[in-house]
Amino acid sequence: MSKPKYNKNKIALTILCIAIFMIAVSDTVLNLALPIISGNLGATATQLLWIVDGYVLMVAALQIVFGLVGDRYGRKRMLQTGFFIFGIGSLAAAVSTSANLLIIFRIVTGLGAAIMMPSTLSIITDIFREPNERTTAIAAWASMFSIGAGVGPLIGGVLLAQFEWSSIFYINIPIVLVGLIGSHFFLPESCDKNSPKPNILNSILFTAALVTLVYAIINAGEYGWLSTNVLSTFVITAIILSAYLWCERRTSNQLLPTYFFKSKSFTGAIIALTMSTFALMGSLYFLSQYFQSILGYSALETGLCLLPLSIFSLIFTMLSVRVEAKLGTKLTVTFGLVTLGCGLLFFAITAGVSTSYLITLVAFLLQAVGTGLIVSPATSSIMNSIPANRAGVGSAMNDTCRQIGAALGVAILGSILNSTYLDRINASIIISALPTQISELIQKSLQSALIAVAQLPKSTAQVIIGLSKQAFLDGIFTAVVVASLFLFIAAIITAFILPNRVKRSSEQ
Repeated sequence: MSKPKYNKNKIALTILCIAIFMIAVSDTVLNLALPIISGNLGATATQLLWIVDGYVLMVAALQIVFGLVGDRYGRKRMLQTGFFIFGIGSLAAAVSTSANLLIIFRIVTGLGAAIMMPSTLSIITDIFREPNERTTAIAAWASMFSIGAGVGPLIGGVLLAQFEWSSIFYINIPIVLVGLIGSHFFLPESCDKNSPKPNILNSILFTAALVTLVYAIINAGEYGWLSTNVLSTFVITAIILSAYLWCERRTSNQLLPTYFFKSKSFTGAIIALTMSTFALMGSLYFLSQYFQSILGYSALETGLCLLPLSIFSLIFTMLSVRVEAKLGTKLTVTFGLVTLGCGLLFFAITAGVSTSYLITLVAFLLQAVGTGLIVSPATSSIMNSIPANRAGVGSAMNDTCRQIGAALGVAILGSILNSTYLDRINASIIISALPTQISELIQKSLQSALIAVAQLPKSTAQVIIGLSKQAFLDGIFTAVVVASLFLFIAAIITAFILPNRVKRSSEQ
């Protein structure tokens, strides 16, 4: 009788892996379509940032509270709710007729992902009670997330080579239907009535603080960091964040338990993971635009160009276990941060309008070595530094901090790129002398500039294309240098506070 049950558990695991794969792909697949979306919907550079970051922001802000809701009121119910909302958001995004509508429905899709993501791991923990089976199941779950994020650009490239940009959203619909039907028949309902009640007030404050912070950062790229609009939003963020911290200190049911940060193993590893995700997701935002809009590659060629970065990262993540065993956690993670920063700097220095892909591949290799040496040792440091009976909360904090890093990376680095691009364009006497309608199009984004020059004489168009591409490259250089500085600072911090060997914390 045990064999049918085990087979049913394998089917359940497949359904959960499908869900996490879809969530991960949606993290990265959209980057390939940004140049096309910018041209078709007339999206500005700021709107492109929101199209990407709206999804990540929802996952970062809401996955912890929805994890608590699922634990208390029903994990299967929450998973199915997330599937449904994700499907509705994807369908609506596919038929969006404006950039603002696409932003709204990307946020809806992110809401669905935030509801689904914690439920997948909670259900796995409930279904697989035997330790070895549970370990194998969690490893499969984690692998599917990494694979999904890695192949997202390739999937996007294949779809965009054959279909319209809306295909990257339509592809989610059959997956959602499979998830809804499969979860209905093969997933058991489970809950824990003794789990902590969701802290709704703190969740609202935390979400509001994160949204207003990202809003201020993204607007800074368009209006300037010292503009009244941006500064006032930063002030509002500070007020909301202060209220959140005040409420957190006065409750025993904290959304993000701050006492974990008393452990140097936890704090150092969280900093390393957050900063590495910040740099990687922020740079991935403009990498696809670089290959397509600067070098002239197709979407499929771009997806293939980005694939080695994921493959190299996976290889070095597996090798990091041996490296950590010899060097220890501190040296491994610190070296990883420095190597990742050097890889990004190498890309910033060498990126140009005619750069050979082999040179970019060297930059990808350095970035992959750095990423591989950070992720596994830092994650182990986090999980070993907290009591085993708090592993669920620790894992949720790990995921949330990485998603926050991703959201801020896209916002900050994208904003720096946009502001640098605008500064260079506005400083150009040649572009200022153009008709107002054309110059305004050039200011919107590089993709709009490439479309706008079709109205100009060929000789003039070539000059404008050169100026616009160089402005974009200057923005990439500035953004990547900032990302590298963050990584080097993180390396210094981890070198001082992260223990070389992390011992598992005893249960409390």
